[in-house]
Amino acid sequence: MTNRDKTAKLIVGKKEIDLPVLSPSTGPDVIDIRRLYTDAGVFTYDPGFTSTASTESEITYINGGKGELLHRGYPIDQLAENSHYLEVCFLLLYGHLPNSSELDDFVNSVTIHTMLHEQMQFLFRGFRRDAHPMAIMVGVVGALSAFYHDSIDINDSWQRQVATIRMIAKMPTIAAMAFKYTIGQPFVYPRNDIDYASNFLRMCFAVPAEDYKENPVLSRAMDRIFILHADHEQNASTSTVRLASSSGANPFACIAAGIACLWGPAHGGANQACLEMLKKIGSVDKIPGYIKRAKDPGDPFRLMGFGHRVYKNFDPRAAVMKKSADEVLDLLGIDNNPALQVAKELEKQALEDDYFIEKKLFPNVDFYSGIILEAMGFPTSMFTPIFAVSRTVGWISQWKEMIQDPHLKIGRPRQLYKGETHRDYIDINQR
Repeated sequence: MTNRDKTAKLIVGKKEIDLPVLSPSTGPDVIDIRRLYTDAGVFTYDPGFTSTASTESEITYINGGKGELLHRGYPIDQLAENSHYLEVCFLLLYGHLPNSSELDDFVNSVTIHTMLHEQMQFLFRGFRRDAHPMAIMVGVVGALSAFYHDSIDINDSWQRQVATIRMIAKMPTIAAMAFKYTIGQPFVYPRNDIDYASNFLRMCFAVPAEDYKENPVLSRAMDRIFILHADHEQNASTSTVRLASSSGANPFACIAAGIACLWGPAHGGANQACLEMLKKIGSVDKIPGYIKRAKDPGDPFRLMGFGHRVYKNFDPRAAVMKKSADEVLDLLGIDNNPALQVAKELEKQALEDDYFIEKKLFPNVDFYSGIILEAMGFPTSMFTPIFAVSRTVGWISQWKEMIQDPHLKIGRPRQLYKGETHRDYIDINQR
């Protein structure tokens, strides 16, 4: 809402402009510059949009200074400890925690939509065997609009709901099939009698030649990974989904755009980069040398998985993820995995080091999630696809909110043009 007691005054040349100040339910005030170009004839310049609010939202709030992440007002650590992924999905999508009847209906709706159209198998077989699973996911998710024509009209609320359920239900199936395809194993179909996380693990690791038994510790760890990555406010991939949807693109195309953005190593690849760093360190005895390098401002080496761009004191997701990591490692052991041995010792030494304490370089969620996924048997190429499965509900929640916004406009960022001004064409013989 507009803060009637406060305005921002901007002086451009001899022109003085009063800009309204908007107050959120929590967080810093926002200067409303929507009429800036009309009234003053100027743009703002904000590379990366790090000081620009591009939308109003009621879904997720982050307070980096306090280490706080809220979904619809609920702290992430409470949700991760007490809830499960599909309940968090309901919360993000509809704004409240479901009662028993609502949750049962929602879980059932997701469960009965987990299978893919059978003809989509041919899409997978069109990719090279060594294709990255994220490349496959971008293509297959975008192709959903070619198979589910009854849920691409964004102006129809029923079709929006069907598309929402389909993507949440089918994304684990798509990711698992991408994994199976790249390792040369047959696809494993989903089952309706097990939970969401267990179903995903089964589709990834079961084989027709033998029975597969779900492990509750691994299933709970995977469910927590899904919860802790479900949404994270207006990050790069979420902003990409919103920008794509502002054009009226169908929901499957918008989510495919988000997956493509997430693929970037600066965004969704942090846990993969962390594990690759652990393997580079190689053994526990080399940790002190790498810690020394990390402290040296002249050395380009950086410890991945420590600190966070948004959270300045601690990552509220990390404590819950550490608990899962400890449970998984206790179950599976680390004796035969040098990377996991390095991870446990590096965590210990970093948390006791004054430099890391002073700089607040705490292990973040990516550090622990990479450890868990490695211990489960996932290759690093699957880390980002699993992130995409988790984040799908956040993207869809943001997409639905944007579609229903009465003030929706197509995204059209401006620029600070630094190129040539008007030049007349010169005939090729005179150049």
